[in-house]
Amino acid sequence: MGQIKVTKCPIEGLYIIEPMVHGDARGYFMETYNQQDMEEAGLTMRFVQDNQSCSAKGVLRGLHFQKKYPQGKLVRAVKGRVFDVAVDLRSGSATYGQWYGVELSEENKKQFYISEGFAHGFLVLSDIAEFCYKCTDFYHPGDEGGLAWNDPAIGIQWPELTGEYKGTPSAKGYALADGTPLNISDKDQKWAVLKDTFHF
Repeated sequence: MGQIKVTKCPIEGLYIIEPMVHGDARGYFMETYNQQDMEEAGLTMRFVQDNQSCSAKGVLRGLHFQKKYPQGKLVRAVKGRVFDVAVDLRSGSATYGQWYGVELSEENKKQFYISEGFAHGFLVLSDIAEFCYKCTDFYHPGDEGGLAWNDPAIGIQWPELTGEYKGTPSAKGYALADGTPLNISDKDQKWAVLKDTFHF
């Protein structure tokens, strides 16, 4: 017991998970998930699918959600560094439309739990990032929704990113501080802004 620390974020339904790391000259060991510790913190979700992605510097994935089958996600960076973001899409929520972000890296070993009802995305800040996440529901083709990553009504402050909003979620004109161009899929450059998108 007590192998992970669970901290509530300012937006209800979001949590930072920090493992206890046991290190010595050989390296380290840690528990990345402990059901008993999670349940003591009031988190009783059941995970049914694990995913992993690898992305280059400047890649932005998101902001994604599933409509009929919303997923809770426990996310972490096992290699490299990302800025991870959740946006509240829950109708009636006191924080509807607000965002919260946290840097996840192989150094800080933090995890971010995002409950159902949020849009999720991340920006890669290192040369390469390997990103893992556990989901509370399966991926359902055709059920995916999305939200414009740069909607000024939300105002996400993506770190190290420069560029000016020109009315669309296009990556054109955006780059990291070192000149790395922003890299976004065609699909993610077509999502609507908050006022025109889905809410739970």
